[in-house]
Amino acid sequence: MKTTSIDALRQRAVEVEAKIAVVIAAQQTILDTATAEKRDLTQLEADQFAKNTEAMKPLRAEMERNTFMLFEIGAQLQREKDMKGIAVGDAPNGRAAARDNANANGGFKSFGEQLVAVSRAARGGRVDPRLSALGDFDGQGNFKAAGGSDGAMNEGVPSEGGFLVGADYAQTVYQRTYRTGNILSRCTRVPITATSNKLKLRVVDEDSRADGSRMGGVLALWENEADAYIYSRGKFRQVELNLHKLTGLMYATDELLDDAPALEAWIMQNLPTELRFRTEDAIFQGSGAGQPLGIFNTQALLTVNGGTTTAALSVADVLQMWAQFYYSGAQGSIAAEVADQNLLASKDGSAAWFIDQSVLPYLFQLQVGTGTGPGVVLLYHPPGSNPLYGTYGDLLGLPVIPTEHNMNYGTAGDILLADLSQYLIADKGSIAAAASMHVRFVYDEMTFRFTYRVDGQTIWKKPLTPKSGGNTLSPFVVCTGGNFR
Repeated sequence: MKTTSIDALRQRAVEVEAKIAVVIAAQQTILDTATAEKRDLTQLEADQFAKNTEAMKPLRAEMERNTFMLFEIGAQLQREKDMKGIAVGDAPNGRAAARDNANANGGFKSFGEQLVAVSRAARGGRVDPRLSALGDFDGQGNFKAAGGSDGAMNEGVPSEGGFLVGADYAQTVYQRTYRTGNILSRCTRVPITATSNKLKLRVVDEDSRADGSRMGGVLALWENEADAYIYSRGKFRQVELNLHKLTGLMYATDELLDDAPALEAWIMQNLPTELRFRTEDAIFQGSGAGQPLGIFNTQALLTVNGGTTTAALSVADVLQMWAQFYYSGAQGSIAAEVADQNLLASKDGSAAWFIDQSVLPYLFQLQVGTGTGPGVVLLYHPPGSNPLYGTYGDLLGLPVIPTEHNMNYGTAGDILLADLSQYLIADKGSIAAAASMHVRFVYDEMTFRFTYRVDGQTIWKKPLTPKSGGNTLSPFVVCTGGNFR
């Protein structure tokens, strides 16, 4: 019997989770706004909150259906293998117990336990039946192992190949990568379906807000009675993201494999950190060749000059950046707007100041006025000075986040003011992982390979000219004041 692909169900689960995350972020924004203003929800906010709550119900229901199908398909595939007389190992109570243990996570209690099972199978030991529950099957009901360069990897001779590490646990690593990333978590992410390797979006081609240029050419006119309507139309362009491959290779010794919790702790500590670092570095400095196109290398980046000649970072530098910063929390429309308005709704906390750590000492000098009197206004509030200023501190109402991806102090890019909801990340969903015993065989080490397919670029093509015809605006701003080379 032909069944629905488990991978397709998992991919759909990732897509639904992304939609749920957008709704939750919108709900949190409503509550945070009311809390910050020390008031109850307005009627409009309460109505929107109720509407969002209703929108969550079908998404939650779909998640429950997906979980049910994953369980049932796994059990069905195991039954088909049993009917063909394929042994399921020496689990307690035989095949029935093995089927009962094959749940959505393959029956493994942890990622480390699963990796140990993969290692034993690849070394020619007993094949844990739970490995089969995690993978897809061919037309004959045989488990498809991860293929190597010679195409010889297979289940029949596990010592000659490796097994797919289940996407359920790879997804755990993937979610941890996003949740711990101060940059990644602020970007707009769109998962790509299992049958595609690229993402195409149609966006409004708007470079100016002058009359006749808004939304690429849409114009409303005041007319007299019986006058003929005058036609106008918008202009669109296409944003295309093609997946690039980010890989990680890890070795685990026999001693580490003997202790599954230690192995899992090591993987979960090191792999997400490196994947996050490399992806976030590309978001800022990526060349666009075989990797995402970084903010610093896009024409959407706006470079301003505070007009100062002082050697240190000045108030004028910061205020000029602020004056030319465009983000949807302060404007009624956005320049790069896709057809699905919910997709790019500004997420709570997406805008921030991203700085090199060498800039921190200079932030304490930013104040309007002199001395310490009541007329002095401090622009920067360091972390710990007041709970209202959050974990990172506050500069003009937005968090200040040190990163390793900015330039050193004194170089344009040491401070980046950015609304990262205007940076689009497309990926293939969960991290793909495979294992082999051959790469480090003489060292008694198992090799685990992880692959993450991703691309990213700014949604904006270039800075925007406001209706007034004044200075251009952008959601990505750096400064070249007197302190910069």
